[in-house]
Amino acid sequence: MTQSVLGIIGGSGIYDLPGLENLRSEQISTPWGEPSDELQFGSLDDLPLVFLPRHGRGHRLSPSHINYRANIDAMKRAGVTDLISVSACGSFREELNPGTFVLVDQFIDRTIARQKSFFGDGCVAHVSMADPVSPLLLDRIATAADAEGMAYKKGGIYLAMEGPQFSSRAESNLYRQWGCDVIGMTNMPEAKLAREAEICYATVAMVTDYDCWHDDHQDVDVAELLRVLRDNADRAKQLVARVARDFPKTHEPCPIGSDRALEMAIITAPEARDTDLLSKLDAVAGRILQNGK
Repeated sequence: MTQSVLGIIGGSGIYDLPGLENLRSEQISTPWGEPSDELQFGSLDDLPLVFLPRHGRGHRLSPSHINYRANIDAMKRAGVTDLISVSACGSFREELNPGTFVLVDQFIDRTIARQKSFFGDGCVAHVSMADPVSPLLLDRIATAADAEGMAYKKGGIYLAMEGPQFSSRAESNLYRQWGCDVIGMTNMPEAKLAREAEICYATVAMVTDYDCWHDDHQDVDVAELLRVLRDNADRAKQLVARVARDFPKTHEPCPIGSDRALEMAIITAPEARDTDLLSKLDAVAGRILQNGK
């Protein structure tokens, strides 16, 4: 039986997680470079928690310059079994007004300038991303939101754009035609890398604006966005604390196999694998590689 360790990656406006007991910070080095910042370790109601500000404290890193591989590798090295990503987003739906939380269950990846896999030449792996979000984790977030009386939508499509610029009006209307619900800049390749690392993953997308498609609302305004961000951040911290209080102390096996994603994914023959790459995969794929698979 594996002990649950809940990881939180905080997005815009969320640079710490107050209320943690036994708090300590640690800079974790990875073979993929340095994570966005030090990891905060602590506990809530005896549940181990690990927190990382995605953009670094003080919001130093743009979406395109975040080292997503280092962030996920560091979380894996810290023992994280379940990872909640909290991020700001724009809305493509009238009913998803600023302040609403969307518990995303699907992604469309339109990013173009990021390293999207731990694997490559010398060790090829293909994980399934048909269902990118772990359903048990999503259910627990929804239950916590209900308990805290928070407005949310369970399920939705997140369009991940490269940024750092916001959408053109043509892009915004195109993504609405595609059936997307929200747009953001950071959840890809984060979700893909979490799956490769066999970490259960779910997203809380916090609506700050209507992007630029809505005729009755002004285009994205940074000052207004920041005001909504501050309010969203306070409620997101409250939500995470509630999830932690009710979280099982023993990790629950994921019904879609998020925590076993590599079992049939590595297709490079053992004798053909690159030893340098294998050494970098010690945390992400150690469970599989140590068993000779």
